[in-house]
Amino acid sequence: MRIFLVLICSLALACVAGGAQEEKKENKPAPKKRRAQTVQHAGPRGGGPGGGGPQFQKAKPSGNVAAPHGRPAHVSTAERQSVGAGAGKMKGKKGAQQVTTTSGQVGTVGAGVQKTKGKKGAQQSTTISGQPGAGGAGVQKTKGAAATTTQANAKPFKPQHFNLPSKSKPATSVAPAVTFQQNRRIKGSDRWTGSSYQAFRNYRSEWHDRDWWKHNHSRIVFVFGGPYYWNSGYWYPAWGYDSNAYYAYDGPIYGYNDLPPDQVIANVQSALQQQGYYHGEVDGLLGPQTRAAIADYQRDRGLYITSAVDQPTLESLGMT
Repeated sequence: MRIFLVLICSLALACVAGGAQEEKKENKPAPKKRRAQTVQHAGPRGGGPGGGGPQFQKAKPSGNVAAPHGRPAHVSTAERQSVGAGAGKMKGKKGAQQVTTTSGQVGTVGAGVQKTKGKKGAQQSTTISGQPGAGGAGVQKTKGAAATTTQANAKPFKPQHFNLPSKSKPATSVAPAVTFQQNRRIKGSDRWTGSSYQAFRNYRSEWHDRDWWKHNHSRIVFVFGGPYYWNSGYWYPAWGYDSNAYYAYDGPIYGYNDLPPDQVIANVQSALQQQGYYHGEVDGLLGPQTRAAIADYQRDRGLYITSAVDQPTLESLGMT
């Protein structure tokens, strides 16, 4: 009887142990599957900012991660940040390219416009610089360069002697006489820079009697009934030497080839005629038509518009 009970207990224990082993085998997951799952979740979790394993870099930038059973797995906040960081980088690159392209275009266009404007501005300044009020270092440099180029390209003009009725007063309809104004200054001359325009900047009309002129100036000539005195390379009207004197222009006239004022003006008129600026008679008078022709020429050559016979204008005309 005792032996029988021992056998029954042994069989019972064997059955319980076998069932436990079978149940354990059924519930125990395969090692390979668990490793595969771990690998699937390890990629996104390691792909945060500054992380990013090789598998995450190869993975497509989708917001869902495939689960073992084919269902979309929950994406954690860290994973979203990782994906967001990647998208941010791509967006940043695109943004940078767009900014670069946009700024490059704007910069290039801006620089081009400025340069083009600078060039056009320089040319316009060259043209406009002759007008009173135009100035600036850039304008002066451009104007100087234009004047130098014009002078270099100008054909030499051979001085001539013209038969002029300089001993009689002209008709007022052709060249009306100017009236005397004490200490009159030439309008706009304060903006004409350079030593070539110093005589115009310093000019002040003065009235003195004949004795004063004779004692202070040894060289005086009469042109169209008006006395002119010589001083430092220019002819000036000697106001007061003759109370009935006639002057078509009140200001300096640049001395050219040791000629009297009327012959200087006649040579300028002839030179402007050859270039199509002056269409009147060569009469040696610095009247309104002659001054207008000089102004047009000076404007086109980028010179200061003095409307007078000055050194830069004569040099530009080839009268040196």
